[in-house]
Amino acid sequence: MRVEIWSDVVCPWCYIGKARFEKGLAAFAGRDGVEVVHRSFELDARAPRGGTKTVAEGLKAKFRIGDEQLRAMEARVGAAAAGEGLGMRHDRLATGTFDLHRVLHLAGERGLQAELLDALYRAYFAEARPVGEDGTVTEIAEGVGLDAGEVRKVLADAGAYADAVRADEREAAGLGITAVPFFVIDRRFGVSGGQPAEVFTQALEQAASAGALQVVGGDGDAGCDDGACEVP
Repeated sequence: MRVEIWSDVVCPWCYIGKARFEKGLAAFAGRDGVEVVHRSFELDARAPRGGTKTVAEGLKAKFRIGDEQLRAMEARVGAAAAGEGLGMRHDRLATGTFDLHRVLHLAGERGLQAELLDALYRAYFAEARPVGEDGTVTEIAEGVGLDAGEVRKVLADAGAYADAVRADEREAAGLGITAVPFFVIDRRFGVSGGQPAEVFTQALEQAASAGALQVVGGDGDAGCDDGACEVP
């Protein structure tokens, strides 16, 4: 069985959803036969990498909300993260993620994709590190076992793995995915959003015997407060 997960490094529900999926997978009897593949998805392909605007500023502008509503939104997401044993800081800087996805494809070729994704999530959400900076990305990637020289070479070459990232995004569009995280099981069963662990276990069990494509977790257009982050 193959599970493909479309996600973005700066999506809080992707961070939370990955942890919940892994708990759900651990409870699935056929877990040893499951291959997990992480696919690229950019929440905002127009966002510059290494910006100085905070995520909080961006959320206020996007949803046209005030400080009180923002605090409530952050508290809900923070509580969900804490419930999975994950850290969540709210002073993160907004950044484009295309280059991060390119490095994740390099990591995939080296068998370290899940490890790098975890490290990037932790650095960004729990530590509020500037993952939009080459030096930070290289340090994080080296920490999980990637060669620093290879990482620097990819970051310096805008074409390296660019086609792979775009192919993932085209595939997402072809599947009708407009919000992440989105989990596709054997191209027959889909789960939208950072659902509870038991939902993932049930989805895996149903997908093992289901023949037709089914989608659990909404219509794919949910905002971040509903367990998924949508393209603006």
